[in-house]
Amino acid sequence: MFKFFFRLLFRLQGWKVRDLPPSDIRNCVMVGAPHTSNWDFVFTMAACDYMNLPQPRFTIKKEWMRFPFNLILGPMGAIPIDRSGKKAGDKRPKMVDEIVKFVEASDGITVLVTPEGTRGPAKRWRTGFYHVAMQSKVPILLGYLDYEKREVGVGKVIYPSGDLEKDLRQIWDFYSTIPPRYPERYIQL
Repeated sequence: MFKFFFRLLFRLQGWKVRDLPPSDIRNCVMVGAPHTSNWDFVFTMAACDYMNLPQPRFTIKKEWMRFPFNLILGPMGAIPIDRSGKKAGDKRPKMVDEIVKFVEASDGITVLVTPEGTRGPAKRWRTGFYHVAMQSKVPILLGYLDYEKREVGVGKVIYPSGDLEKDLRQIWDFYSTIPPRYPERYIQL
């Protein structure tokens, strides 16, 4: 039901898929930036469906997966992340480790990530997506929503080299050319 609704909104708003990802990618992390609007999620989910990306999923705190929210979020692709300690005195599990386990157990998954972590101006990006890709040995797809042209796609594929700064610079350089829905909410890094 959600796929149909998202695809309908995608078409009614005049969006087009421009750049397709390589067809041989089974597991990946897909960055979605700039993230300045709640509509980004709707159009991204529709674009993933149009591009035939394997099983688009996104992370959410496990507390959000309780009834009745689980009836909506589960079918949409939510991955519940348990951030509590296993026993009294234990450290909380790292989110990266939880996602890596999920990716490694999958045969065809696209983990959607908004590294800004907010729809407002972010002075830095969270780098967990990069560590998930490194540890899982999967590529990072640079997904985009060009609000000026109403085009979506995967503009670039990054295979993490282990040099975080160098790889992030490539990613930031790519996104510096993508116009967000609300430019005042995006700080170019």
